Amino acid sequence: MKSTLLTILSAIICLFSASWSGPVPDATAEGQQPQISTDNKGIIRVIFGRQDEIFCVTSNDKGVTFSKPILVAKVPKMHLGMSRGPQIASSDKFSIITAMDQAGNIHWFRLDHKTNAWKDMGTVNDLSKSAPEGLMGIASDNKDNFYATWLDTRTGGSNQIYFSSLSGKAISWSKNIMAYRSPDGHVCECCKPNIAVKGSDVIIMFRNWIDGSRDLYLTKSANSGKSFAPAAKLGQDSWKLNGCPMDGGGIVIGNTGLVETTWQRKGMVYYSQPGKPEIYIANGRTCSISGTDADNTLIALQNNDTVKLISLKNKNAMVIGKGSFLKSIHLPGNKTLCVWEQDNKIKFKKI
Repeated sequence: MKSTLLTILSAIICLFSASWSGPVPDATAEGQQPQISTDNKGIIRVIFGRQDEIFCVTSNDKGVTFSKPILVAKVPKMHLGMSRGPQIASSDKFSIITAMDQAGNIHWFRLDHKTNAWKDMGTVNDLSKSAPEGLMGIASDNKDNFYATWLDTRTGGSNQIYFSSLSGKAISWSKNIMAYRSPDGHVCECCKPNIAVKGSDVIIMFRNWIDGSRDLYLTKSANSGKSFAPAAKLGQDSWKLNGCPMDGGGIVIGNTGLVETTWQRKGMVYYSQPGKPEIYIANGRTCSISGTDADNTLIALQNNDTVKLISLKNKNAMVIGKGSFLKSIHLPGNKTLCVWEQDNKIKFKKI
């Protein structure tokens, strides 16, 4: 009997060892540039790149354990690194991944939550090779409407802010439109634009280039992206820079409709709401933001080789680990899931 129990126990241990699932703090995977999403059921998906391949891991238990990485797709000569990597958004019945190749095409892949199968759906940009810079953001509402923004060179050969949307089971994205064109000929060529959605409100944040200043701007649509209002600058100070900051910041829209942003200027990370003065958070770069309201807003950033989370409410800073490109997401029970990149490994931590 004892021998039988030991055999069964050994088999169980082998079964769990063979799968990659495990407590989040102990989980690692080879890859770069992680991104996180949650769908309407609270299922968490983390994607990342590995050379020309896109991988996804899934948690059905609020980030306690994750599946083994599965290969979503291979995109020859895929952009990867410095915020150039696959993006993900999840909703009710579907999740969408976008990935950009160096020729300037935006590939997209759709996951049907019923079949749990990813499918190659073609390209987002309706003009071939129009997005060579490889920088974009995507978002979704909770009704399977998806929205994308990216740097596009089809207008005059210089980077401007472009936009498209996808509804439900549609097999192609809407006609691409220019959401913003800089009066000085181009926006900042090397910073990722970001997008957030709440109901029919769609807000794009991007780093502009006007008279040599590389400041963050917002443009808003109140009709699900059919048209966009004139862009407005964030913060009061400005950053004259003859170079590339490679840092697009982050944006969220909370449950009450509050728009919150974070971004870097001159090596300092700020928090800002539209029309209000910026608030200094800490020295650092490569920042992002998460939370559902101002009480649980967290700002992720990198300072040298250390990644940190800082609470907006009390300014408390928590060192998460070593590495770069920290992303976080708010979970039920006032928990937070963190993923980041360290030595070409994806690290996970739930706090």
